[in-house]
Amino acid sequence: MIPRPQPTFDANASAGGDNLGKLPEWDLSDLYPAPDAPELQKDLDWLDKACADFAKDYEGKLADLDAGGLLECIERDEAISNVAGRIMSYAGLRYHQNTTDGERAKFLSDCQEKITTMTTPLVFFTLELNRLEEDSLKAMYEANEDLARYAPVLRRIRAMKPYQLSDELEKFLHDMGVVGDAWERLFDETIAGLTFTVNGEEMGIEGTLNLLTEQDRDQREAAARELARVFGQNIRTFARVHNTAAKEKEVVDRWRGMPTPQTGRHLSNDVEPEVVEALRNAVVEAYPKLSHRYYELKRKWLGLDTMQVWDRNAPLPIEDKKVVDWDSARDIVMEAYSAFDPRMGELAEPFFSKGWIDAGVKPGKAPGAFAHPTVTNVHPYVMLNYLGKPRDVMTLAHELGHGVHQVLAADQGELLSSTPLTLAETASVFGEMLTFRKMLDKAANDAERKVLLAGKVEDMINTVVRQIAFYDFECKLHEARRGGELTPDDINALWMSVQAESLGPAFDFMDGYETFWAYIPHFVHSPFYVYAYAFGDGLVNALYAVYEENPEGFQDKYFEMLKAGGSMHHSELLAPFGLDASDPAFWDKGLSMISGLIDELEAMEG
Repeated sequence: MIPRPQPTFDANASAGGDNLGKLPEWDLSDLYPAPDAPELQKDLDWLDKACADFAKDYEGKLADLDAGGLLECIERDEAISNVAGRIMSYAGLRYHQNTTDGERAKFLSDCQEKITTMTTPLVFFTLELNRLEEDSLKAMYEANEDLARYAPVLRRIRAMKPYQLSDELEKFLHDMGVVGDAWERLFDETIAGLTFTVNGEEMGIEGTLNLLTEQDRDQREAAARELARVFGQNIRTFARVHNTAAKEKEVVDRWRGMPTPQTGRHLSNDVEPEVVEALRNAVVEAYPKLSHRYYELKRKWLGLDTMQVWDRNAPLPIEDKKVVDWDSARDIVMEAYSAFDPRMGELAEPFFSKGWIDAGVKPGKAPGAFAHPTVTNVHPYVMLNYLGKPRDVMTLAHELGHGVHQVLAADQGELLSSTPLTLAETASVFGEMLTFRKMLDKAANDAERKVLLAGKVEDMINTVVRQIAFYDFECKLHEARRGGELTPDDINALWMSVQAESLGPAFDFMDGYETFWAYIPHFVHSPFYVYAYAFGDGLVNALYAVYEENPEGFQDKYFEMLKAGGSMHHSELLAPFGLDASDPAFWDKGLSMISGLIDELEAMEG
């Protein structure tokens, strides 16, 4: 299919991102040419029949299948997952381009409802898989190596066996999924529809948050106070969304018999609770030598008695107000990727040349950034809200890392390519590290080096310290919700209970900051997702230390790890590098890299 020419957008000048050059927009025609395309209707028709045929052929019969029969069954399920994933990827990506467009929201909702209805008859599949005897499965793996390849998928499915409900209840919950999703869409549409007025200019949330990184302190304060004002006006809606989502999760968890609110996330991440607990404890214990120590340095650099929340991501006084245009950002990241290994550059290049990135800030566009893997026989898409800050370059490096990982893992097929969240951040954070090191090598003087080091430390604190504080907030929120409805003030108090602890004594907190939990999408979309960022950063810091100590042969081992996708447990993936995430000392190794960068900054003060 010939890609259609796509318009290009510059970022909103009012958001501080003019002179960026032409910013790319997605070409989604690799998925479908249009919402009313005959190809899409053909896939919906195929999916409807394939689901009905699958249920007719296999329901109540899985226990009678031999190894070849079970393999064929799994391959048919994989084909269904592929077509359903393609349709939902297209609908979701169109929606994220403009979440306030009623037609796009309706199209996404209609696709979701159709696919939920079609796939409800398939709920039996995982339930019957979980009733198979382990010895019988092992015998089939030994008899058929093609089936044995799917053992990691079946192991993860069967981890849910203790929490499985009756077939009828599982079908009911599957059908009800679209109702829970409606709360997520309410959150997305509310956030995307918010308008903020700062110094007479009206803008969306991305542009307003971007002002918190401006050199002018008055402008930062104005943005922070406006964020607090608008969040405060909408806080009842956000509290309702959080209360309902947390209650729905509590009901389902209680029926399933899950011991903690976090259990489901740990299972989907294929990580042991004690490993997450070791990570959490190591980070909290390190707050004084990481965030507390760094922000005390920053307080002195800014010449303040105490820092306010609008100073947290402020540039250093010695930092030039630098706008990085799109072509320069691309060149920086591509050079860093290619210098590590030419194969990395080759994998990244099509994202820029073939319409796989949507970069501009546009009205109604979802905030933030992501890489969507779509399906294994197409390619990933990357979404950014690019405003030309040096941090935006690091975000590009981060999301491109996800994209490269997803391309490499695609050969595993639909069921094995998907990487648990804990490992999904590996290539993205590693891509950031490569880009940072390349920029550091090119620093023209000590002042530029200091700015780069401080920026990297802040990014690491945001990824490790801040995300673990978010995780603690979520743990408290879900625990408190089990005792009854939470008022906005209740949720505000839980938020503030983790802020001073994680950020340290250098900070004071303005009135209104207690509402800043309201805009974090992960709390609504993916409860307890946030620890995966800290997991990924700690893992990459440890990996990068191995790379620096012994670079010989590292690239090949690294590519093999990415190609594995979700086909191996984290212990198997890290073993070739001599690393073990279940060892508490593993996390200290990663945290010590952050501490070492702060040591270097302190030495520059000397």
